[in-house]
Amino acid sequence: MPRSRPFAVFSALTAWLLAAAAAARPNVILIMTDDQGYGDLSCHGNPVLKTPHLDRLHAESLRLTDFHVSPFCTPTRAALMTGRYPARTGAYRTSSGRTMLHPDERTVADLFAAAGYRTGMVGKWHLGDNAPHRPQDRGFQDVVWHRCGGVGQASDFWGNDYFDDTYERNGRFEKFTGYCTDVWFAEAMRFVEENRERPFFLYIAPNAPHGPYRVPAEWKAPYVGEADWGAGPEFYGMVANIDHHVGELRDRLARLDLAADTILIFMTDNGTANGARFEGLTSEAVKGFNAGMRGKKSSVYEGGHRVPFFLHWPGGGMVGGRDVPQLAAHLDVLPTLADLCGIEVPASHGADGISFAPILRDPEAPPHRDHLVVQFQGGPYFRGAPEPWEFSCVLRGRWRLIDGGALYDIAADPAQRRDLSASHPELVADLRRLYPPFWESVSPRMAPVAIDLGNPAHNPTVLCSQDWYLAEGNPPWNFGSIGKLPRVTGPWHVEVKRAGRYRITLRQWPREAGRALVGERAVLEIAGERREAAIEPGATGAEFELELPAGRTELRTQIVAADGGVGGAYFVDVEAR
Repeated sequence: MPRSRPFAVFSALTAWLLAAAAAARPNVILIMTDDQGYGDLSCHGNPVLKTPHLDRLHAESLRLTDFHVSPFCTPTRAALMTGRYPARTGAYRTSSGRTMLHPDERTVADLFAAAGYRTGMVGKWHLGDNAPHRPQDRGFQDVVWHRCGGVGQASDFWGNDYFDDTYERNGRFEKFTGYCTDVWFAEAMRFVEENRERPFFLYIAPNAPHGPYRVPAEWKAPYVGEADWGAGPEFYGMVANIDHHVGELRDRLARLDLAADTILIFMTDNGTANGARFEGLTSEAVKGFNAGMRGKKSSVYEGGHRVPFFLHWPGGGMVGGRDVPQLAAHLDVLPTLADLCGIEVPASHGADGISFAPILRDPEAPPHRDHLVVQFQGGPYFRGAPEPWEFSCVLRGRWRLIDGGALYDIAADPAQRRDLSASHPELVADLRRLYPPFWESVSPRMAPVAIDLGNPAHNPTVLCSQDWYLAEGNPPWNFGSIGKLPRVTGPWHVEVKRAGRYRITLRQWPREAGRALVGERAVLEIAGERREAAIEPGATGAEFELELPAGRTELRTQIVAADGGVGGAYFVDVEAR
């Protein structure tokens, strides 16, 4: 039966209204740099580094001056993507199988894609290299990214070194020309151009200025002799290069008439890694500039987790260079962006974050959160299972409670030199009461997360030793350690998605390297099966074929040397046949 004309008119009107509502929603561009600290900006007082374009953005934006993240890469990215505490997501460290989100986690990209936004991501992901953990598995529809935690690390494409590298575009490797940061921003601007007629969410995550510190010579040249500590000129040059691209991006938005309707955010993922010289992770800067704070990347002192956060949205009236002093965190970004864009966050999402949109709209609005807990579960060297209180900071107002015992007044003592716990025992007790509910809530979720085998979206797949799930310490995660053929091995937690025949190839180097195995025997253990084979001279891999049942299991390997010493296969190719 044909539809009536009134119904057709109604349908057309509904479609038009939906399209108009989508068009009225602001775009979002979220830029998060890697290992750049609060003091690594000239607008924050750095006397050497020049960042004119970020300075201009600072001058024109709302600036959250008490904004905090996690002290390390992966946890911050987990919190930013989900709006939840990193330990709750499962991705609370940078290696050892603890970099991946639980499959039931939902990301900001999932949320925006479901609301009709086109979602894009370029640069560093660091939340898993294998299905179901890649950015394209987590709500991003258009991705160009490098694997692992840094360009050139073990699971990245073999041979990448920041220049003319091979990155992954939507599931396929592609060769690019140019410096890595140049590529990321070129791809970002391509995404903006292609999606300028519809609302979009774009996450720009450069790997710079993360080490290794490599940058074209013209960018580091102004800082030679000025940033006079190890790789200081390179680090500052990498920041200056990012600054240049932020300026170009803003110019492009203006030319496309998109600037007014775009929420543009600049932030960083933890404290500085090399913006100054330190005597350990928790010292003040002994050379260079750290905005007067104690601690760097990996520290739970202020310099490890207080970072810049600039938000610029002309169409929403969020301009003019106003400081927003209330406490805020990476957890709060997802609910805030959803609030600003008119997207409902379902209660089932279970966000720990709280929208700070009200304090952006109204300087007199009450603070959105009372306190925050920052914890680096397991600490910088991961000596064993995370424990309560270790490497923790409870933040409330001007106070910081470190490891449950030391108390600092950050307003009077930004360098955290004077422990006031003895003179304020009631305050220490009050802050201590805030921690146990946090720990009891998140600790059950610090459980292993599995990598898929036989997932049609990623078959074959390559496992890397960086994802071995060790009881303590880091597994081999870069080629410096792998090159020594360390005699250590560990399990991968895997989920066999479909029962059937699998080909599993054990290697010590990526297939693309073409390097021969060093050893006499190869051993594979998975799903209750143990297989062993002699290593043929000159062979680059030891291949096994076997039937696997569907379900959760562990995959373990051994490469046995002539003297009986045992290491692992640092790379394993797995293909469902």
